[in-house]
Amino acid sequence: MSNHPTTPNQIRLSRRRFLQVLAGTAGALVVGIRMADAADAPLPLALLGDSFYDLGVYVRIDADGNVLIGARDPDTGTGVATSLPRIIADELDADWNRVSVVPLGLGVTDNNGQPRWTYGRQVGGSGGSIPAAWNDLRQVGATARWLLLQAAARRLGVPANKLRCEAGTVIAPDGRRFTYGNLAADASKIALPTTAPPLKDAANYQLIGKPAGDVDAREIVTGLTRYAIDEHYGDALVAVLVHCPWSDGTLAHIDDTDTLAVKGVVKVVRLRPEPGQPLGSTVIAPAVAVLAEDTWSALQGREKLKLEWKPGASGSESSYVLEQQAGALLAGKTDPTTRVRNDGDVDAAGRKAARRLDATYYQPWLAHATAEPMNCLVKLDKDRASLVVPTQAPQKAWAVVQRLTGLSPAQIDIRVPRVGGGYGRRLDHDYVAEAVMLARAVDKPVRLLWTRGQDFGHDYYRSGSVHQLSATLDRKRQLTGWNQRMASASALTRRNMPDNRLWTSELHADQLPAALVPNYRSDWYALDSVIPRGPMRGMPHLSNAFAVESFIDEIANSMKEDPLVTRLRMLGAPRELPLSAGGTLDTGRLANVLKLVTDRIEWKNWLHSVNGLGIACWHVDGAYVAHAIEVAMQGQKLVIQRVVCAADVGRVINPLGLEGQLAGATLDALSTALNLAITFKDGQIQQHNYKDYPLASMAQLPNAVEVIVVPADDRPPAGASFLAMPTAAPALANAVFRASAVRVRRLPLMKELLRML
Repeated sequence: MSNHPTTPNQIRLSRRRFLQVLAGTAGALVVGIRMADAADAPLPLALLGDSFYDLGVYVRIDADGNVLIGARDPDTGTGVATSLPRIIADELDADWNRVSVVPLGLGVTDNNGQPRWTYGRQVGGSGGSIPAAWNDLRQVGATARWLLLQAAARRLGVPANKLRCEAGTVIAPDGRRFTYGNLAADASKIALPTTAPPLKDAANYQLIGKPAGDVDAREIVTGLTRYAIDEHYGDALVAVLVHCPWSDGTLAHIDDTDTLAVKGVVKVVRLRPEPGQPLGSTVIAPAVAVLAEDTWSALQGREKLKLEWKPGASGSESSYVLEQQAGALLAGKTDPTTRVRNDGDVDAAGRKAARRLDATYYQPWLAHATAEPMNCLVKLDKDRASLVVPTQAPQKAWAVVQRLTGLSPAQIDIRVPRVGGGYGRRLDHDYVAEAVMLARAVDKPVRLLWTRGQDFGHDYYRSGSVHQLSATLDRKRQLTGWNQRMASASALTRRNMPDNRLWTSELHADQLPAALVPNYRSDWYALDSVIPRGPMRGMPHLSNAFAVESFIDEIANSMKEDPLVTRLRMLGAPRELPLSAGGTLDTGRLANVLKLVTDRIEWKNWLHSVNGLGIACWHVDGAYVAHAIEVAMQGQKLVIQRVVCAADVGRVINPLGLEGQLAGATLDALSTALNLAITFKDGQIQQHNYKDYPLASMAQLPNAVEVIVVPADDRPPAGASFLAMPTAAPALANAVFRASAVRVRRLPLMKELLRML
């Protein structure tokens, strides 16, 4: 079979039916994580066979030796639909050329009224898919292999430990062999082992660490991939919305007479956020929905609505004013909302310093701007809810549906096709709540569609921020003190997070140069804003790395020193330093990626190059990354000529996929740094489409991103979906400084650069 995904339909079997199918052996083996009541779980149609284990389903082997492997995490473009199944396939010793991948929807069963997650963790695009899956999914593959070996041993009369597996075949010492297809029927009758089978030695990996193209690449580039927005139940009504311009506003007046007169329009429904529910789990703002028989009628009806909205407290908010408030907080004597970290004595270090440097950096508000707008297809019956949802977190989507319907865990089916971009936006499920509320209101299936303007105007934004940095040095050019003060509006406000933890979406206690400077202080000042905020790709590293790595470059420049020398001196000798959140900072691995990018871009010429060269480095949860960028100024035009990225993520599952992630995140970060900003005035967002929020054009971006992957097979795999984002912007800004003598401390870069030239 070819490496292409099979679209899963969800079906449910009673225990009686399950046992009947189990008895009708025709040769299919399905293995996953054992669940006591998994027979009641929704199973993808593609994974059904005449014989399979009552487990959370991951692997199917049919009588012909074809293998289906389920990918549990939603793929938002991070490649997990390829990397996760390859972990299973390698331990299984499957022939990858005969593997097809099935994207698994939500796996949930009933455990005395509480959900039991059939597949374990199911979160996509958060950077944790591979680290979380590494042990679990290897064990899934090893268990399937063990069952096949037992079946072969009984047939051959040879102890299982004398047999070996290779590319979908079990081979005996005398050369006799059986394909997995030959053994599937027998293996399906063998009891599971009481102890976990041993895992393969890493030296025997055949797929892990080897490059592989995405399993769904052909479908994507040929337009055959079906996203949630493409799905449709035959009798579903199309729902489009008009949201209140203010998330805390109210509907003062409505006249829907002309709307209801539009042919095809069925109903107009008002939606309100549910009091007491956290952000992201209910309607994002008061709204009026138009439900019609088709999309055109729904949009035409929406245009004829006569609505008057009344602003709430957010009606007076302005992004400009919030930035002024941040500056005032940092300039005053006010105590911080949270002192995130306080090593040594920063004040004493300042009094003894031979040199002191200060700078302030500004970051704008950002939107997610996903390619696929928010949408949800839902069908509600008395005892069933069926949804097709582009979500990064199907278990969170399930919680929203369960709360609104009261259905038991196993009565809720959620299918997750390929997701058209997430960036953190689809960790929230306001659009799911809207769709379920509307389906209840009309007692018919509903296909909810947001327009692009709604996507921009009603997002959970990343807050703008102001970073005030101070550093002190001694006469030997050693950093002796570091004081970082940051002001922003927490993304965790109104999300059931304790006040003393609101800073965690804004700062990382162990971010550079923490642990490297004897006297280090990090303070966070909370800004009060009603504008909705939520998770964003790269938070909190993205905004902080720009400030920190730009400032380190400024420190080097103030000493008339090579910025690479400054950074290597700060990192010091290779060693592992304990981090407050657990784990360690390996200064040798961080220095190594920095040296790799500088060697590749010929950094030795940094001072005398006609063009500008800039560097930056960072660490995220046990992974290390660095960028080196070369730019040229052609009048007022900025040309990014070369970009080099090096990353050390421990063991690499799919090098080709990792290179794609590093290159893609680099381009995303450059686009964000060059052009993007969300502003609001009188509480209303000023950007409504890509014209107002211009992603970088191909002409603005480099022709290629040169990626260097560091082999580190002695380390467990770390996440990499956004790893390359934090360092791209500061490396770019540092290169621009050397090409133009303009120090950009405010993003987006192009607007500020042109202002200062």
